[in-house]
Amino acid sequence: MHLERVDVWREEQHGAGPAGEMRMGDVLELLPSLVEEYAGKVQLIYLDPPFGTGHSFSMRVRVGEKEWKTGSGSLVMQSYEDDLNVEAYLALMRETITACKKLLSDTGVIYLHVDYRMHARLRILMDEIFGENNFLNEIIWSYQTGGRARKFFSRKHDVILFYRKTKKYYFNLEAVPVSRVDVRRNHMKRHVDADGRVYRSIRSGGKVYTYYDDEPTFPGDVWDDVSHLQQKDPQRTGYETQKPVKLLERIILSSSAPGDLVFDLFVGSGTTLEAASYSNRRFVGVDLNPFALQVTRRRLTGRTAAYIAPPCEGNPEIEASVEPGIAYYDVRLEAYQPEPGVSARSFTGLDAVDSWSVGYLRNGVFVAMAHDVRLRHSPALKRVLQLPVLEGQPCIRVGDVLGRYFYYVFTPEGV
Repeated sequence: MHLERVDVWREEQHGAGPAGEMRMGDVLELLPSLVEEYAGKVQLIYLDPPFGTGHSFSMRVRVGEKEWKTGSGSLVMQSYEDDLNVEAYLALMRETITACKKLLSDTGVIYLHVDYRMHARLRILMDEIFGENNFLNEIIWSYQTGGRARKFFSRKHDVILFYRKTKKYYFNLEAVPVSRVDVRRNHMKRHVDADGRVYRSIRSGGKVYTYYDDEPTFPGDVWDDVSHLQQKDPQRTGYETQKPVKLLERIILSSSAPGDLVFDLFVGSGTTLEAASYSNRRFVGVDLNPFALQVTRRRLTGRTAAYIAPPCEGNPEIEASVEPGIAYYDVRLEAYQPEPGVSARSFTGLDAVDSWSVGYLRNGVFVAMAHDVRLRHSPALKRVLQLPVLEGQPCIRVGDVLGRYFYYVFTPEGV
């Protein structure tokens, strides 16, 4: 069999969970088509845009089996430039937030994650677009990570602005209980009742209030029980600005129901899409960076998802073979080598491969049937994947450590 390079814009992966999709591209360019398709259908939007830092952000990419075993990445790649001036930044956010209002259903809500740099400006913008009467909360996400200031009080929190679209909005606080044991006691007295249950009591206004430790309580607008990710946290994907799954789970579980549609227009490390999929919500994500697509694909391995992205430029060398069988083809990845000069680092052989899939090309769509990706608990790639014998043109996708992905169809020799 002969390998022939093809351009593919859409890949579909079938697995657990409801359908979702990730689109790669500039958010302002994609918004018109998203509004046309999803206007009034979205229950929850979470936005974690650039914070207006003026900095260039990068991510560490693990190369090959050895680095996936150790957990340290030697390849540093740019993830995004947060360098817009204030006017351009606010223009971006105005257009994005205006589209978000159109996307939301009447029961829908939006969470906008910011920090001290743009908080005041974006609060005014949100009031203008959604209306002051639709403001619900200014959530403080407090954490202890990061450096310590000496000339001012250390900045140890982000702000999440929470707005509804209409008074019909959906919100279920009981879906996000927290253990009362983890809540500060405010000097309440500890007691044990006749059944051995621990409870606390406090006198206020002439009345005694009691709270049992085994009964849940619910979060307020200061979230200090969700930790920022440590450098060696197993959740880490390499993205500097990655948010913890627990943070997004609280937002998704409280503000949507199973089967609802969740949007994230600045996907980054893919936390929102992972939390949505595993919470049985549908999702749509957008990001401009190919590494956002790569990281999200890894986090959604085994889940139902579609990936929509333009073909990548490049001309790597690839070798693969197919052994026909009765029910399955054995597809073997033989070799892969990026073309000279594409990176400052030298890659050897299959160490350059981050993931690969086999499936069928059907009407221009790659339908993945088997997939393998490097993970911490399985750092070595499988050299052979089994492809069920079905209708369609056998196809292989190879993703490399540079965030690129290439598709090839198998054709008879000489065709």
